[in-house]
Amino acid sequence: MDTERVDQIIDKHHGEASSLIQVLLDIQSENHWLPKEALERVSQRLQVPQARIQHIATFYKAFSLVPKGRYEIHICMGTACHVRGAQRILDTVQELTGIKPGETDLDLKFSLQTVNCLGCCALGPVMEIDGKTHGKMGTSQTADVLKSYD
Repeated sequence: MDTERVDQIIDKHHGEASSLIQVLLDIQSENHWLPKEALERVSQRLQVPQARIQHIATFYKAFSLVPKGRYEIHICMGTACHVRGAQRILDTVQELTGIKPGETDLDLKFSLQTVNCLGCCALGPVMEIDGKTHGKMGTSQTADVLKSYD
């Protein structure tokens, strides 16, 4: 992410230090992670110590300090999904993408996470990709859904 784009995001929020989290969210949204150079620029422009920015970026799960894929896959491993076969869905995703939970593929296409609940237990097992919920998943459906994301 170039400095000019970081500056545009900061300017959109009037360069106020009180907008730090929103600035970071906007950078994360566009870039899928928070590059060190972008954080340094935010620190300079908002006059917020780098240590404070690091603390916020590591405290909130929404932020990532490492590159993430264009598509974030969340597999629900909560009780309702677990008893309906969530582990099979996770195994299928791992096999098809070559990544484990917490990892991103080399093409930066997919990142994989497991979660304890996505709030739609009646649809279990559930896989969510970039906020879109895919319920009552089977292994063949999982493959079809992943193929639809280019």
